[in-house]
Amino acid sequence: MSNFKSLGIPADLIKSLDEMGIHKPTPVQAQSIPYLLEKGHDFVGQAQTGTGKTAAFGLPLLTKVSGNKKHIQALILSPTRELAKQIGKALFKFTKYADEKTFVEVVAGGDKIDLQVSRLQRPTQIVVATPGRLFDLLKRKALSIDHVQYLILDEADEMLSMGFKQQIRTAIELTANRKATWLFSATFPPVLKELVKGCMAPEPKTVKIDSTRVVNRDIDHRYAVCVKEDKTDFISDFLERQGEKRGLIFCRTKDGCSILGKQLAKRDFSVDVLQGDLTQPERDKVMRAFKKERTQFLIATDVAARGIDVEGLSFVVHHHLPEQVEMYTHRSGRTARAGKKGMSLVLIDPREQKRLDTISRELGVHFGPA
Repeated sequence: MSNFKSLGIPADLIKSLDEMGIHKPTPVQAQSIPYLLEKGHDFVGQAQTGTGKTAAFGLPLLTKVSGNKKHIQALILSPTRELAKQIGKALFKFTKYADEKTFVEVVAGGDKIDLQVSRLQRPTQIVVATPGRLFDLLKRKALSIDHVQYLILDEADEMLSMGFKQQIRTAIELTANRKATWLFSATFPPVLKELVKGCMAPEPKTVKIDSTRVVNRDIDHRYAVCVKEDKTDFISDFLERQGEKRGLIFCRTKDGCSILGKQLAKRDFSVDVLQGDLTQPERDKVMRAFKKERTQFLIATDVAARGIDVEGLSFVVHHHLPEQVEMYTHRSGRTARAGKKGMSLVLIDPREQKRLDTISRELGVHFGPA
């Protein structure tokens, strides 16, 4: 069984990992870190969200940038503000005991750009950015990425689906003198292959984590057959039995989230709703309350939940079956973090049994009755 020391991670970073409760590498970390540490050339990691990709690229990256050099040496592009902040926070924690301090700046939409401009005047070795905000800052000449040695594209397929193709292409062009591009993505659609053709080695080192290996084995998978009209009552009864446990409920649409949120609030549940129509301040307020445990349950769409990472969630409820098998892994992976147990409960219409069987077969998981 590999550990971080056997992968080549320096002792000062391992000390931070131990303090964070991270002791055992995930499959994507075990397969990526040795290559990125030793070679560090162009790399493709194909794995779902929640499989430990941040440490897979973050730990090797921290060994390759120098705190003695004052310019930006690495650029990490991320699709959402939440994910960018999550990456920045992780890198900061990783370096707690480092002999040489590495400065990381997170620049994302939704935050005051003037404050970001001011912070970028300080020596900064790594920038974590959302594509839109990066180019706002480049237009203002608030930062230079001419000396970037490592370009990391995290959740690359998500960035493309959100319309950032041109921004990614420009980032690739503006960092033409870099040593390597590290690309991490859950899927690898043709448009992504076309985008990176010519900017990476013809056959970059590739690590692909099979879907059956990324499902957390600490998750108890359950299902309940439930017609649409009875779902609110079923969820209400389920939440009543959870005591002080906290969880996330996924709905397919914004309207579905809002309706369920109002219904549960009327029944005096501590619940809030996260969906795409919220302004950034409203979204921040909802997430702050949930993370600080002032709200017990959060209802969200898949799109609104991108980049969310909340510790200590005991369960995930799927109000509807997700459209894609990969999305089930993505959703259920919000529980059972850091070695803890968790439950993933799916509510299915009687006609959806075959689709549930497909998810069970493709992911290699067993769904027991709730």
